[in-house]
Order: sequence, then C-alpha cells, then structure tokens
Amino acid sequence: MKKTLEYKIFNVVACVFTTLFALFCLLPMVLTLVASFATDVELAEKGITLILENPTLAAYRSILNDGGKLARAYAVTIGVTVIGTVLGVYLTTMTSYVLYRRDFPARGFFAFFFYFTTLFSGGLVGNYFVRTRLGLRDTYAVLILSGLVSNFYIIMCRSYMTSNVPQSLVEAAKIDGAGDFRIFWQIVFPSCTSIVATIALMTALRYWNDWYTAYIYVSDSDKYPLMYYLYKIFNDQQLRDKLIQLGATVMGDTEPLGNAYQNAMTVVTIGPVVLLYPFFQRYFVSGVTVGAVKE
Repeated sequence: MKKTLEYKIFNVVACVFTTLFALFCLLPMVLTLVASFATDVELAEKGITLILENPTLAAYRSILNDGGKLARAYAVTIGVTVIGTVLGVYLTTMTSYVLYRRDFPARGFFAFFFYFTTLFSGGLVGNYFVRTRLGLRDTYAVLILSGLVSNFYIIMCRSYMTSNVPQSLVEAAKIDGAGDFRIFWQIVFPSCTSIVATIALMTALRYWNDWYTAYIYVSDSDKYPLMYYLYKIFNDQQLRDKLIQLGATVMGDTEPLGNAYQNAMTVVTIGPVVLLYPFFQRYFVSGVTVGAVKE
C-alpha cells in the first residue's frame, strides 16, 4: 500500500512538473503568434501580451504583398530540404550498414575514421576553400552538400543496427542467395524504421533552419533559403534603425518593418516544421533512446 501511494504521488508530481515545463517551453511560441496579430503601436505601448485589444491581419497582408520573394525562398528551402533529406538518409543508412557488417575487412578503420572526424574538422577556412574550388558558390548544390551527411548520425544508426538487427539474419539471407543491396533494402532497412525516421527528422530540421551556409556561400538573392531570407529582413531592419538613430538618410523605401511584421514572418517560417513534427514524434522518441533498453 505504501509503494502504491508513493507511486501515485510520484506520478502526480511528475505530471505537474512536465506540464509546467511544457507550457514554459510553449510560451515564447504563443507570444510570438499573438504578437503577429498586434499593431506596432500596441506592441510599443504595452509590449507582448497574451490578450490584444485590437487584433489585426495587417502584418500578414504586408507579407503577402511581398509574397514573390517569400514564395521563392520557400521553394528553395523545400527543394533543398526534400532532396537533402532523401539523399542524406540514403547515404547515412548505407554507410551505417557497411560499418555494421562484420565481414567488411576495413570495418574498424573506417569506424575510427568517422569517429575521429567528429572530434576534429577542417574548419571554416578549409571548407570554404574546397567548396569554392569545386565551383559550388552561388549554387543549390552547396546548400544540399553542406549538411548532407553527419558522422554522428552514422554512428547512431550503426549502433541501432547492431542492437536490433541480428547478424545471423544477414548470414541466413546470404546463404539463400541474396545480394548486399537486397539484404539492405528488404531486411535491414525495414528493421530500422525508428532510427531512419529520427535521422530524417533531424536532417530535415537542419536543412530547414540552416541560414549560415547561405550567409557564407550564396550572394544571389534568387537562391536565398527561407531562414536566410528571414535573417536578411531582420538584419536589414536593425541596420536601418541604427542609421536612422544616427541621423543618416535611408535610401529606398523609408517605411520601417514593425515588430508585428517580424513576428508574423517568424510564424510563417516555422509553421510547417511545427505541423510536421507530431507525425514523427513516436519514431523520434524511439530512435533517440536507441540502446537504452536491450532485451
């Protein structure tokens, strides 16, 4: 009876704490969403609040008025994310499968190679030199190749295969005459649904949120991804405000972009990711706990 009472108390405390922590994490997103419907005057006078006196869609109408650039940035990001995620998952799982096979002669050497490069890298200068010499500057390829494969994901996927796919299953398939690609696609890959979904989600998020690659390698505005387009808007607005404070004359459009516009742009850019995540949540939880419980 004592254990039952302690168990109930623990469950209540855990549920309350988890709920409060979840609400605390959700609060910035809710405030951003509410602020996107506010007027700049109300935000300047009262700040960001949960209750608005005069909600308006003016910020979203302003975004739609300049929807051409936003739509192109969306198209670039969606294309890069889809292509990069598919290729990244394929290369990651295939590499992990090779390292998982015990009959691969250089398995230990390559495993050490992938682990070593997680600790040391060529740095920004080396990466910039290689990519520019390959002619990748101002191309869509640089946006895709920069985040294509992660050594950490390879190690994680290999650990999942080692824990969940018996080597005897692969050996039995080889005895039956199956080739390596058939073993991978029909036996190993279907057994790794959780880790594949986890890697796909994290890779897609990395592509979707990547603005730094475009900042370094892309100067053509037609190839700006969504997050870099958002960064440019915020950065240009801060520069405009600083110049106005210093008394300088700002060339071009003198109408400043208000805080409501910036919050609305944030909502527009993160919306698809927020809607996509619940569909991958159960696979994500299963994948990140790989090796935690082993029967």
